[in-house]
Formats: sequence, C-alpha cells, structure tokens
Amino acid sequence: MELQVVQLEKPENLNVILGQSHFIKTVEDLHEALVTAVPGIKFGLAFCEASGKRLIRKSGTAPELVELAVLNAQNIGAGHSFVIVLGEGFFPINVLHAVKACPEVVRIFAATANPLSVVIAQQGEQRGILGVMDGYLPLGVEGDEDVAWRKDLLRRFGYKVG
Repeated sequence: MELQVVQLEKPENLNVILGQSHFIKTVEDLHEALVTAVPGIKFGLAFCEASGKRLIRKSGTAPELVELAVLNAQNIGAGHSFVIVLGEGFFPINVLHAVKACPEVVRIFAATANPLSVVIAQQGEQRGILGVMDGYLPLGVEGDEDVAWRKDLLRRFGYKVG
C-alpha cells in the first residue's frame, strides 16, 4: 500500500467541503441541497465515481468553481469522494446541515477555508482518504482578551445575541 499527501488547491478566501458518499445520484442531490440551503449560492462540485465508467461527475453554479472542484477531485482520486468549492462570501456553516442530510453522504472529512491536506492510501486500483490535515498547529491557549475577541466576533457576525 502506498501513502501520499495531496494538498487541496484553492485561493485563501474560498471554503471547501470534502466528503464521501455512495451513489452517482450524489451530484444532483448535493447540487439541489446547496441551492435550496442558500439561494444564489456560487459553488463547484465534483464527485469521483467508484465503479462503472469511474468518471468525475460535476455540477455547480460557477464554471470556475466547478473547474477547481474537478481539479481537486482529480488530484485526490479516491472513490466516492466529493469536493465542494464554495464561492467567496459563502460558508460551510450555512450549508453543512443540508449536505449532511443528503441521503448519499456517508461522512464529511473537512469544511474549511484553511490550507487542507488529504492523506491518501492506494493499493492497486483502489484509493481512499485516510484523513485530513486542516490548518496549522495551535500556538497557545486563549486568554481573557482572546475570549472577549471571539465572543465579540460571533456577535458581529450575528451568531450570538447579547
């Protein structure tokens, strides 16, 4: 078995969701889930078909994001994995419930704007995702000033009241 690490390619300001599903219907159902969760959303979606023609299936609302999702799906190349690239100003927190509720979705590996590396195992013609490395190592533990900053940020974003 060979192990390798694949770095996702994306601009810093974009979020990605990396997951695993189990059926060709994933592409249409995820597309529908995303546009229903956030009307007007810009995204690209690519899904690695694990049997049959073994194609990378694709969809989305922004051609450049579809292209980026396909590039990352090709680099990962793991059966039944999917990559969603969200456009600028669109965030996983607004779509994750809809994505996870999709009947074909088995798991979510990551939802992040951070640099993302995917640990891949390959044996013969089979390839799978073992895990991910999301962002960087922590540099310390938050203090009172950091707690105040975090709480203020969440209130400015409208996630918390008071």
